[in-house]
Amino acid sequence: MDYTAPDLSGRVALVAGATRGAGRGIAVALGAAGATVWCTGRSTAGRRSEYDRPETIEETAELVTAAGGRGLPAVVDHLDPGQVDELVSRIEQRSGRLDVLVNDVWGGERLFQEGVPLWESDLVRGLRLLRLGVETHLVTSAHALRLLVRRPGGLVVEMTDGTAAYNGRTYRVSAFYDLVKVAVTRLAFSQAHELRPFGGTAVALTPGWLRSEMMLDLFGVTEQNWRDATADQPHFCISESPLFVGRAVAALAADPDRGRWSGTSTSSGELSRVYGFPDVDGTRPDCWRYLVEVQEAGRPAGDVGYR
Repeated sequence: MDYTAPDLSGRVALVAGATRGAGRGIAVALGAAGATVWCTGRSTAGRRSEYDRPETIEETAELVTAAGGRGLPAVVDHLDPGQVDELVSRIEQRSGRLDVLVNDVWGGERLFQEGVPLWESDLVRGLRLLRLGVETHLVTSAHALRLLVRRPGGLVVEMTDGTAAYNGRTYRVSAFYDLVKVAVTRLAFSQAHELRPFGGTAVALTPGWLRSEMMLDLFGVTEQNWRDATADQPHFCISESPLFVGRAVAALAADPDRGRWSGTSTSSGELSRVYGFPDVDGTRPDCWRYLVEVQEAGRPAGDVGYR
């Protein structure tokens, strides 16, 4: 299935947490649409974050430019209000506007303790998870929205894991993880309310089972041979590339009627059905329906009817 990126030339986006995973996919997809994309993170060519991963924010910016946009890397710790304030000032001085804010800061994969009850959890790790997953989003929006609301039509995308409907009935990993993901969805709702008088839109968005760099490494595969991982984990068949959720954000940004989504929770799969964009392999994976109807129902793995 062919894909033609929408036209976002002249638009300026900030993708907070763009070093890898969904953030990188979103930044590159916005670049493919012709946008200027400010890409922030803590892993640089000269210093890695505590993830100790090889991906860097400079690489993401280069990928944005190679895709057809303009990638601008910025090393920022989004827990530091001063650094975020300085970033927004740079965006204002160099780009003069901000049209899209994507709050994708996370950094918690190595902090949550799956299946450990709250009273047995490492409180320091849990509270750090909350700060990384929620406080960073609040700090970023508090500064960036001052610039975004100067023009009507601004878009805020709060990245989370799971739709509001799914998370509303499902315990997610641990008390801390569960709280973070629900809080981010509610933050989108709150920002939608506050942006409405300024013609702005805020949406909570989740990818499906993401083939991030870390996930591919976990299964010992690449994007080219990722289906080999289904031998050990059959349900990985429903996974999606980071560009899929990136194309979802690009579609939202290009939609003149995007306000219909304001305050809602949606997924890459749902937006694909509405806007018609495919994943890089030409399919349209619908992970959250698959999880309920196949994996949780105990049915044999198989993505037929879910792509």
